[in-house]
Amino acid sequence: MMDSDLGNADICRVCRSEGMIERPLFHPCICTGSIKWIHQECLVQWMRYSRKEYCELCGYRFSFTPIYSPDMPRRLPLKDIIEGLICSVGTAFKYWLHYSLVAIAWLGVVPLSACRTYRCLFSGSIESVLTLPVDLFSTDNIGADIFQGCFVVTCTLFAFIGLVWLREQILHGGGPDWLEHDRLAQPPIEEAAGVGVVNNNPEDVVYAEDVGVNNNVRQAEQEVENGARVIAAAAEPAEELDGNAGDENNWIPMEWDRAAEELTWERLLGLDGSLVFLEHVFWVISLNTLFIFIFAFCPYHMGLVALSILGMREPAAASHFEGLLTTLFGYCLVGMLLIILHKIATLFRLAKARRMLGLCYVVVKVSMLSVVEIGILPLVCGWWLDICSLAMFDATLRDREVNFKIAPGTSIFIHWLVGMVYVYYFASFVLLLREILRPGVLWFLRNLNDPDFSPIQEMIHLPILRHIRRLLLSAIIFGSAVLLMLWLPIRILRVVCPSFLPYTVTVNNEAQVNELSLELLLLQVILPALLEQSHTRIWLKAVVRIWCKAVAWLLDIHSYLLGDADTNNMQQPNNERNNQNNAQLPPAAPELVGGLGAAHHALLMREGPTGYQPYEKPSFFVARLILLLVLVCFSLIASSLVILTVPVWLGRHVMELWLLADPQIATMTSTTTTTHSLSRTSAKVHELYTAACGTYMCWLGVRAATLVLGWLPQGRAAIFERLKQWCVLGLKTIIVSAVLLGLIPLLFGLLLELVVIVPLRVPLHQTPILFIWQDWALGVLYTKIACAVTMMGPEFSLRAAIERAYRDGIRDMQLKFIFSELAAPVIICFGLILSVPYVIIYSIVPLFVSSRQMRNLIARRLYPFMLLVVVAGMIVVFQIRQFKKLYEHIKNDKYLVGQRLVNYDHRKTKVNSSASTAPPSASSLNNANN
Repeated sequence: MMDSDLGNADICRVCRSEGMIERPLFHPCICTGSIKWIHQECLVQWMRYSRKEYCELCGYRFSFTPIYSPDMPRRLPLKDIIEGLICSVGTAFKYWLHYSLVAIAWLGVVPLSACRTYRCLFSGSIESVLTLPVDLFSTDNIGADIFQGCFVVTCTLFAFIGLVWLREQILHGGGPDWLEHDRLAQPPIEEAAGVGVVNNNPEDVVYAEDVGVNNNVRQAEQEVENGARVIAAAAEPAEELDGNAGDENNWIPMEWDRAAEELTWERLLGLDGSLVFLEHVFWVISLNTLFIFIFAFCPYHMGLVALSILGMREPAAASHFEGLLTTLFGYCLVGMLLIILHKIATLFRLAKARRMLGLCYVVVKVSMLSVVEIGILPLVCGWWLDICSLAMFDATLRDREVNFKIAPGTSIFIHWLVGMVYVYYFASFVLLLREILRPGVLWFLRNLNDPDFSPIQEMIHLPILRHIRRLLLSAIIFGSAVLLMLWLPIRILRVVCPSFLPYTVTVNNEAQVNELSLELLLLQVILPALLEQSHTRIWLKAVVRIWCKAVAWLLDIHSYLLGDADTNNMQQPNNERNNQNNAQLPPAAPELVGGLGAAHHALLMREGPTGYQPYEKPSFFVARLILLLVLVCFSLIASSLVILTVPVWLGRHVMELWLLADPQIATMTSTTTTTHSLSRTSAKVHELYTAACGTYMCWLGVRAATLVLGWLPQGRAAIFERLKQWCVLGLKTIIVSAVLLGLIPLLFGLLLELVVIVPLRVPLHQTPILFIWQDWALGVLYTKIACAVTMMGPEFSLRAAIERAYRDGIRDMQLKFIFSELAAPVIICFGLILSVPYVIIYSIVPLFVSSRQMRNLIARRLYPFMLLVVVAGMIVVFQIRQFKKLYEHIKNDKYLVGQRLVNYDHRKTKVNSSASTAPPSASSLNNANN
C-alpha cells in the first residue's frame, strides 16, 4: 500500500524527492508525466550547470516572477535613480577605460613597436639603434607606422604558426632519412670512442660507421624507430624531438594543464577585466623582435653581403624588390651554410649540434620550397599567360614594363593571382579527366585524391634536387598548355579574322557610368549565377567523355584510354598478359610531390600500384599514341578558339542592342560612324562585360537545350505540359525579379544617392544629375549587403520572410507571400522615405518660402536632414529602452528579495493557441513524455 502511494506521488525529476511546504514542486514547461515536476532550487542549479534557459526536452523557456520587498515604493525615488545612474556610468567608464587600454596595447603599441623595430634594424646605422627607445614613443607618421606594423606582426605570427605546424609534421611523420639516420648512428655510450649501439640481443652490434652499409638493416632500424616515435608521440604529446630526459623530468604536467585551463582568449587579450594582458603584450613584443632579427635581419644582411661580393646589387635594386630578393638569396646562403655545418658536426661526432642543424635546414628547405611553389610558380605562370596574350589586347612587352615600373607591387599581385587561378582550374580539369580515363593513363600527373598525398611530408623527406626537377617539369606542362590554348589560337584568329581582335580593355571616359554599372552587374549578378551552377561541370564532363569515346574508336585504343569492362575475359595467356602488363607499366620516375594550395595540383608523379589498371595493347601502339597527342593538341586549339570568339561575339551584339537604346550613346554613335558596329566605335564596352554577357547567354541556351532533350522520351504531351509549367515559372520569376532585383535595388540606390552621395559630391550651385542605371547597379550591391546584415541580426518579420523565400526557391515560390510579406513592406518604407520629402519640397515649401535659393537649399538638405531625424529617433528609442533596463536594475538591486518559478498554464496556452497560433508539435510532446 505504501509502495503504491509512493509510486503515485509527484516527485522532482532531478533529485527524485517529493514536494514540501518549504520546497514546493513546480511544472514550468510543457513536459508532462513523471518529468513534469521539479524543485526551483534543482532547476536553478541545473540552469547554472547547463547554461540554458529552456527545457532540453520540449524547448519551452522557463520564466520567473520577481519577489520584491514589502516596503518597496510604487515609484523609485529620484535619489535612488541618480545614484544608480552614477554607479552605472562609473562602471561603464571603468570598462571603457580598460578596453581602451587593451585596444591601444594590441592595436597601437604592438604594431608600432614592430614597425619601428623593423625599421631600426634595417636602417643600417648605429644611431637608429641608440635612438630606438625615443622613436618608439614618437608621434610622427603614427598612423602609417601602425598600419605597416600590423603587416609585420601578421607575418611574424604566420611564421610562428608555420614553425609550430612544421614541428608537428616532423613529430608525427618523422624527419628526412638522413636526419633519422643521424639519430640511429648516434652511439649512446662513449660516442667519441666509437663503441657501437647495443640492441636487445647482446650479440647484435651495429657500429655508427656501418649504418649506411647494409640497406636492409637500415630499413629495419628505420621502421623500428618510426614505430617507437609514433608510440611515444601518442603517449607523451609534449615530448621534445631530441628526447632530452632532463627536460622530461623537469616537466610537471599538472601545472601545464592548469595553465592551459586558466589561459583563455579573454584572459590572453585582456577582455576579462584584468591587467595580466600587459605581460602578454611584453612577451609578444619581445618574441616579435626576436623573429624579426632571426628570420628577416640575419638572412637579409647575409644576402646583402653575398650580392655585394658577387656585384649583383644593381640588378637586384633595378627589380623594385631588392629587399625581398636579397632576403631570399640570404635564405639560400643560410641553407648552404647549415649543410656545411651539419657535415662538420657529423665529422666531429657532435650529435646534438648535428640534430639541431639538420632540423634548421629542414625548416629553411620547407620555407623556400613553399615560397617557390606558392609564390614563384604561379607568378611565372601569370607572366607567361600575359606574354602569350599580348596580341589579344594589342599590347607589347614595353607596355607591360612601363606598367610594372609605375606600380610594381600591383603588377606582381595581379600576375600572381592570375597564375593561381590558372593552376587551380588546370588542377580541376585534371581531376575531371581522372574520373573519365582509365586509371594509369595520367600516371605522370599527381593524383590529388590520393589519401597518402601529404605535400609537407614530401617536402621534408624528398631531396632538393628532386623538387627542382619536379618544378621544372611542372613549369613545362603549364607553359605548353598556355601555348596550345592561348598563343596559337590568338595567332590563328589574327590571320583568319583580323578585325575581331584586339579586345577592348580600356574604360571609355564618356561612358564611365555604364562601365561601373556593368562591373557591379557582373560581380553581383552574372558571375554568382554562373559559379553557383553545378551543371557546367556535368556538361564539360559529358563533352570530354564523348570526345574520348570518339578518339578511342577512331584510333582503336579504347582499352588503353577508357579501360575494358571485362578485363578478365581477355583472350590472352596469363604469362603473355603478365609480360605485356609489365611492359606497359610507367618507367621508374621520381615521385613528384605537390606543395601547398593550388600551386601543386598539377605536379608530376607516377601512379601507385592501386592507381593502375591493365589494358590491351594494339598494334602500332606508339604511332597511335602520337596521333592521340596530335588530336589532343588540335582539340585544345579548336576549343580555345571557340571559347575566345563565341561568347565575345555574342556579347558584343547583345551589348550593341542594349546600349543603342540609350539616346546619348545612340546619338554619339550615329555622329561618329555608321559603318562599324558599336563595339568598334567610341562607345566601346569592356570585353570582360561582353564575354560575361555572352557566356551567360550561352549557358542559358545550353541549359534550355538540355531540358528539352531530357523531356523528349516523355512524349509530346509531357513536353507541352513541361513547357507550360516552365513558362508559368519563368513568368513568375520575371515578375519577382522585376520587383526584388529591379524596383527595390533602384529605390535603395536612389535613396542613398539623394541622402549621402549628392550632398557630399555636388555643390549647391550645381544641379545634380541622377543616373538611374548607376543607382540601380549600386542598389544591387546595397541590397545584398542589407540582406546579409538582416540575416545576421535578431529575429523579426523581415528576416523570417527572407529565410522562407530562400527556402522555397524558384520552383516553390509563392507570389502572394513574396509581395505581401517581403516586397510590400520594403517598397512602402522606401517609397515613403523618398516621396514625403519630395512632396514637402515641391508642394508645401513653395507656399511659405518665396526665395528660390532658399527652396534649393531646403531641397538639397531635406533628405540628409530626414536621415538625421531618423537616426536621432532610433538613438532616443534605444536610450529609452536602456533607461528602462537601468530602472529595473536599480529596483532589483535595492528591493528584490527573490524570484519564484512560474508554472506553465496549459489552459491559457490552449486558448491562445486556438485563437492565434498552432499548438506544440506532437513530436515535441512525445519527446517530453518520453
